[in-house]
Amino acid sequence: MSIKAEEISALIKQQLEKYDDKLNVNEVGTVTYVGDGIARAHGLNNVLSSELLQFSNGSYGIAQNLEANDVGIIILGRFDDIREGDQVKRTGRIMEVPVGDQLIGRVVNPLGQPVDGLGEIKTDKTRPIESKAPGVMDRQSVNQPLQTGIKAIDALVPIGRGQRELIIGDRKTGKTALALDTIINQKGQDVICIYVAIGQKESTVKNSVETLKRFGAMDYTIVVEAGPSEPAPMLYIAPYAGTAMGEEFMYNGKDVLIVFDDLSKQAVAYREISLLLRRPPGREAYPGDVFYLHSRLLERSAKLNKKLGGGSMTALPFIQTQAGDISAYIPTNVISITDGQIFLEADLFFAGTRPAINAGESVSRVGGSAQIKAMKKVAGTLRVDLASYRELESFTQFGSDLDQATQAKLNRGRRTVEVLKQPLHKPLPVEDEVLILYALTHGFLDAIPVPDIQRYELELYDYFASNYNDLLDVIRTTGDLPEEDKLNEALKNFNEGFSISKK
Repeated sequence: MSIKAEEISALIKQQLEKYDDKLNVNEVGTVTYVGDGIARAHGLNNVLSSELLQFSNGSYGIAQNLEANDVGIIILGRFDDIREGDQVKRTGRIMEVPVGDQLIGRVVNPLGQPVDGLGEIKTDKTRPIESKAPGVMDRQSVNQPLQTGIKAIDALVPIGRGQRELIIGDRKTGKTALALDTIINQKGQDVICIYVAIGQKESTVKNSVETLKRFGAMDYTIVVEAGPSEPAPMLYIAPYAGTAMGEEFMYNGKDVLIVFDDLSKQAVAYREISLLLRRPPGREAYPGDVFYLHSRLLERSAKLNKKLGGGSMTALPFIQTQAGDISAYIPTNVISITDGQIFLEADLFFAGTRPAINAGESVSRVGGSAQIKAMKKVAGTLRVDLASYRELESFTQFGSDLDQATQAKLNRGRRTVEVLKQPLHKPLPVEDEVLILYALTHGFLDAIPVPDIQRYELELYDYFASNYNDLLDVIRTTGDLPEEDKLNEALKNFNEGFSISKK
């Protein structure tokens, strides 16, 4: 079969047109050690700090230690099938996670991969997990409340949109419950919530997700899960991945609430990584940059200025204490980074005061700027009343003869404690919070026996919703108190009809 010279010429021309003289150069190293989520490799002379690297089995890692002879790499995900002598190559990228509306309602791992069995997440947007925090000129002061629906928080330690409020306490004192109630209360408030579970048991995370589903809160929530069975690098990057997902919404002018449950487990994971990479240990064996670990994370939460869209990201980091010791290393680090802390006390919790907020050691550095006018008016003296009641209570255990003024203070204090108790997963609208606190601070509860106060509260809400909804509307729409004469008259009418139970 003969082929004409013209055909051969045409084929050669076609091949020459398609010829690409670009060379693809990949810098490839060799794994010299692997174990416990850590690998070492040599031959990656130009690798950058925090660059994403790919192993020959398809797994990824992050360049963490750049040393004279080799590179220390933290492996993301499984490392069982990585062997010494395997190849590892540079990608030229830093670690990124998928972001966008498609993640809302999903449970993902720190790499942004779904773990809820609901199929693939189809989004083409990504953001680097590490990014620079907004500068001072990019921010505006916090001036809008983020209502938690929890009376003790909204009255005593208010949280504003763009604030970073630490929740600190021993294990099993209700930290996660506070966060879930706050997320549930964002329904209809146009806030996107991100719950980052770091080192939480998978059964616990599953229960939390089921609770959020039951209250319809998963419609605006992303859950990022890094369980205790995951390698330490996954626990280390989880909060950064959650923050990157939140930044996508914040820079698009939306309000975001992000919960880190909890950062003490992230610090432990980072300590494990650092010791395995042979970094020098410091106090409590934590590496020297453990403060920077949390500061560069929490500084990314902010209220952006109008030019950047006015979006915000509010952070609720958790820290677990040992026997209530808030002066330990990691707690004091995070206290100095945040804009206040809510201290949950184990003794109060076990005594039945829930949420177990210690008013004396809890503080919000934003304060009244994160409260509506009505709440500012009714909660003004509440903290002082509560603190002085706690002091008086411990003092009066040793004496029985009390003057009338002290008796009155004690009576008001007992009622304050009772009013600030709140059942699990029952966040309140702000107008109901203002109503009961107004009744408390204006003496309408002074004649009500303490055991009847919770019933009084529930009946009061129903009575006002049926008969005085216009007064509640004023608080809802204007943020200010209605005419006090009308409010006093309505409360007086309710008190006259309220029946005190006979023991």
